[in-house]
Amino acid sequence: MKKPYHIVTRAARESAAIIEQFCQANGQILLPILGLIQNASQVVETVIHEIGHQMLEQILLLSAEQVAGPRTPGKVGGDVRHHGSQPGCVQLADRKVKVKRPRLRHKTEGEVKVPAYEMLRQDRGLGQHMLGALLRGVSTRDYQEVLPQMAQTVGVSRSAISRKAVEASSEQLQQLQERRWENIEILVIYIDGQRFGEHHILSAVGVDTEGKKHILGLESGATENAASVKCLLTRLRDHGLPTDRKYLFVIDGAKALRAAIEEVFGGDQPVQRCRNHKVQNVLGELPKEQHGQALNLMRAAWKVKTAEEGEKRLEQLARFLERDHESAARSVREGMKEMFTLQRLQIPPSLNKCLATTNIIESPHSGVRHRTHNVTRWRDADMTERWVASAWLLTEKHFRRIDGHADLWALAAILGRETKSTHPSKEKVA
Repeated sequence: MKKPYHIVTRAARESAAIIEQFCQANGQILLPILGLIQNASQVVETVIHEIGHQMLEQILLLSAEQVAGPRTPGKVGGDVRHHGSQPGCVQLADRKVKVKRPRLRHKTEGEVKVPAYEMLRQDRGLGQHMLGALLRGVSTRDYQEVLPQMAQTVGVSRSAISRKAVEASSEQLQQLQERRWENIEILVIYIDGQRFGEHHILSAVGVDTEGKKHILGLESGATENAASVKCLLTRLRDHGLPTDRKYLFVIDGAKALRAAIEEVFGGDQPVQRCRNHKVQNVLGELPKEQHGQALNLMRAAWKVKTAEEGEKRLEQLARFLERDHESAARSVREGMKEMFTLQRLQIPPSLNKCLATTNIIESPHSGVRHRTHNVTRWRDADMTERWVASAWLLTEKHFRRIDGHADLWALAAILGRETKSTHPSKEKVA
């Protein structure tokens, strides 16, 4: 792999000289900026301390497990056994950090030292090196690279780190798949797929009566895979999502998705086809010079108040296109009625932005992609599910309520749910 090099040109050197002269002549102007930098550095120091503290304790635990093996509560281990923990202190660069260090005891010879803890206490240079790795991770947000770098500094093997990561991600996948939904009133269900290497993961996100988003579950397979879609929906049913009530399903238009919804939840469930997917499908069948006109006509059709008028406008577009682009006309007509489910149900216009497309699930998909972009080889479906589940749970922490959530009481009434209030809430989006 080629390394990137920073080439300093003559123009760059001249620019640097000009900036230096300006700073020397106008030092007073820079004082407020200096104050901001100092304040920001205090925040960064706090973040580094918190991240460093957690990573240090994880490294000490890994080091103890290399000596005594994994902890097995309630079972007798080998000669060296885990014996709880106690307060400790290590030197990290220019500061001392209090940590909870694990204790090890030999069954006959007494206390056993944890190698990483002893090395950190004796060699201050190790702390400096580890802080450097931590700073690089914080500055580039490549946190997943920090723990291996810091751990290997004190002799913790890469295999131990890898094993710990597998265990943690397996627990997170199990946590996600075992969620229960009896006590959460879900109104809207978004379903969409995402590809990771050769593997597809199908995900479902729900919106409750307060506008809060929840990750309902995930399953290996694409939206075109009927068995995978049915398995995902069946798991939701088995984990407490009632099938005797109506939901608004927002999907990309895959036939397998529609068939699975009918089979698991019934044929009377309202389904809204994603309008963004429809635009992409139609424009993909047209030459570039016709994209603008077709896009404007489709958007105008979706803004009308009645489904009948919207369908009439799309049919006019299809008739115009079928003269020279028959495949584009077929794409316009395909699933046309489900393009206007919102108008047919008379859902408040304030909710159209979030309910007319699968953006609610596609937006966090980008967060999942960002958190897994360093994975270059997806070995199997199990590995893919574990990584995606961990990334989803991290992404979920940043969820906000949907736009127009104050009018969800109207959607609840349309779907036949009992509502506590018939008036929209005045609370703003978080």
